[in-house]
Amino acid sequence: MPASLARAGAAPGSIDALVALVTPDMKRVNELILSRTGSDVLMIPEVANHLISSGGKRLRPMVTLATAGHFGYGGDGHIRLAASVEFMHSATLLHDDVVDDSDMRRGKPAARLVWGNQASVLVGDFLLGQAFKMMVEAGSLECLAILSNAAAVIAEGEVMQLAAAKDLETERETYLKVINAKTAALFAAAAEVGPVIAGASDAERAAFRDFGEYLGLAFQLVDDALDYGGSAGALGKNVGDDFREGKITLPVITAYQAGDAEEKAFWKRCIEEGAIADGDLEHAIVLLGRHGALKATVDEALAYGARAKASLAPLADTPLKAALIEVVDFSIARAH
Repeated sequence: MPASLARAGAAPGSIDALVALVTPDMKRVNELILSRTGSDVLMIPEVANHLISSGGKRLRPMVTLATAGHFGYGGDGHIRLAASVEFMHSATLLHDDVVDDSDMRRGKPAARLVWGNQASVLVGDFLLGQAFKMMVEAGSLECLAILSNAAAVIAEGEVMQLAAAKDLETERETYLKVINAKTAALFAAAAEVGPVIAGASDAERAAFRDFGEYLGLAFQLVDDALDYGGSAGALGKNVGDDFREGKITLPVITAYQAGDAEEKAFWKRCIEEGAIADGDLEHAIVLLGRHGALKATVDEALAYGARAKASLAPLADTPLKAALIEVVDFSIARAH
């Protein structure tokens, strides 16, 4: 891994504690997920299970389970909400891979390569429909409002990203709005519906909502750095996909704005015109290193991680709270 990422100073972290604490509930969530991918239309479970059973960490539904468990919730509404969150996330991935022409997802061929774009989009729609059915079954109109709002915001974020694609004049603030919508919104909703179903106070649910938002921002910033400084194993997709797809991410914005005329011409040729030649990705990584763009991106992730942890400070100390704090460190430590 490039030294620019290795020097970024992210603390080591793990999701092991969280996994251990929510294992019984996650077993129920996984059983529910498998049951809700069933259909007489054989292609639906084939496509859905290709993605859902491909080894994702299930971090978002675990956050929902943990935030409900923090308050000692004893019902089963959080199981349906957690499964809904995972279905929303899976639907987004299926749709994203079509929009981005991606070839790999979670270390496997993207569903669109196996079954085609049309099937991927339609099965994504099926998963969204199942997600909303489970939200209704959870019996909380407030949770339904939170997750349905998140679904709309995520779609807005994807369209914002599409509008900004290949535009090197995109400002940092626009980029942050995009990742807040396309990534942080679901993390925030996943973290908030747990306290809501558990009957927590407005202040407590707001604390977890803020935690989820800042965690999501940190998570996406690290992903965007890893696209230039990571490995396919860490990303679950091909390194350099963002570069080849002309995505405007913080590393690119930082290097482009700091570059001289020759460097700007390079970025315009590769990102805006899509005229990428052999060796261009490697040269892009050199330019990112020259201007400290990867380190700056991970430093930004560290700042949001600190805000995520601070959001939980007013809440009672529990093993689940401690495990969620470790998740922040894990999300950023992926940059190593």
